[in-house]
Amino acid sequence: MGILEKALKMLEKYPLCDHCLGRQFALLGYGMENHERGKAIKNVLFLEAHARALSKDKKGIRTLRILATNGSLTTAKETLDKMRESVPRKREPKTCFLCDDKFKTVGELAEKALDKLKEYEYSSFLVGTHLPIVIEEREDEFKAEFEVRYSENIRNEFGRIIGKKIAECNGKPVEYRNPEAVVLINPLTEEIMLQINPFYVAGNYRKLVRGIPQSKWFCSNCRGKGCEKCSWTGKMYSESVEEMVGKPFLDATGGFTSSFHASGREDIDARMLGRGRPFVIEIKTPKKRFLDLKKMEEAVNAYAEGKVEVSNLRFADKNVVRKLKKAESSQKEYRVIIKFEAGMLAKDLRYLEERLTRVFIKQRTPTRVLHRRADLTREKYIYEVKLKKLSAKKAEMRIRCQGGLYVKELVTGDDGRTKPSVSEILKTEAEPIELDVLNVFIKD
Repeated sequence: MGILEKALKMLEKYPLCDHCLGRQFALLGYGMENHERGKAIKNVLFLEAHARALSKDKKGIRTLRILATNGSLTTAKETLDKMRESVPRKREPKTCFLCDDKFKTVGELAEKALDKLKEYEYSSFLVGTHLPIVIEEREDEFKAEFEVRYSENIRNEFGRIIGKKIAECNGKPVEYRNPEAVVLINPLTEEIMLQINPFYVAGNYRKLVRGIPQSKWFCSNCRGKGCEKCSWTGKMYSESVEEMVGKPFLDATGGFTSSFHASGREDIDARMLGRGRPFVIEIKTPKKRFLDLKKMEEAVNAYAEGKVEVSNLRFADKNVVRKLKKAESSQKEYRVIIKFEAGMLAKDLRYLEERLTRVFIKQRTPTRVLHRRADLTREKYIYEVKLKKLSAKKAEMRIRCQGGLYVKELVTGDDGRTKPSVSEILKTEAEPIELDVLNVFIKD
């Protein structure tokens, strides 16, 4: 069956707009929109029908009547009027069987979407469409009935056309893989929703004081609701690196909330020095994302008041977050001040260096974190250890090791849960009194 014959059979049974007729042949003819295909098919059918009608062929008159009614072709109706042939009167205005004439509203829907988008900054977008199941099932049954082979999905056409109209107005590209804004439209109900995708900024942070956690700690007693134990703040600690970095970004972007991602974390009583720890701040539902990152760096550092300092801010995406998480076991460099129960000689420290350099440490989950981590034994590698005597009972130890090593337990031994340890090797009790992270080594 040829294209024209099949199209006529479709129109004979169902009223179809230009979009819905043309969509059944969407894969035929490049550079055409579906409504152009539908219009062209109707026009060719009209020309052939008119020629037949002029030759007194009744099939020509019948086709003209189909086009005038189910095809909503004005020229066919006018031709029938001039030929003084009757046109079936419509009891009710016929709407397209497949789309309920909703393709007529795509311009209005695009305008409504643009009005909603005015509140947000974005450089790319995508239109997603949702249709009632009954509409998609209706078209599936229609395609099966007429053995349609070259069609496009109705949902795709709605999204493509509305997206094209929005792009013509805002001058922004449609992005399929990682759009900053997604417009979700139901053409049947004309409901429009926005999904504003997160905004990411990567950088490095230095924690210059002790006693601040990396992330916000909710009160263990009230779970963030506020109680007497936490002075009604809902938090165990009044401030955190996450909050000091996040608030200026939330203020600047008008975002709903933020998430802080970092390559590992230091203890609350440890500083993060050197070049800083790599992090990504994720702002959810941001209204603004065209930021001057140099000014943001200044804003964060001013807000943190010398407690936390950020640097090397740059725009990022979700892939950077994934890389950060994978890099949590990257090499780290620590400095720890150790206090010994007994006095240490220089030869004792040299012996300790030899025993802890280029060795694997077996660590069973430390007692202090058993409440939040599985009780497992892990192996971590130490690349190098250097010791510097500070006094008879104090020394500075620098360690370059695999990420995830518990340095405090490396010193104390944690009642035999870490082997070997400083206490075990030197056969005297050793206590870490100050711990700093000096460097986090991550390949770009």
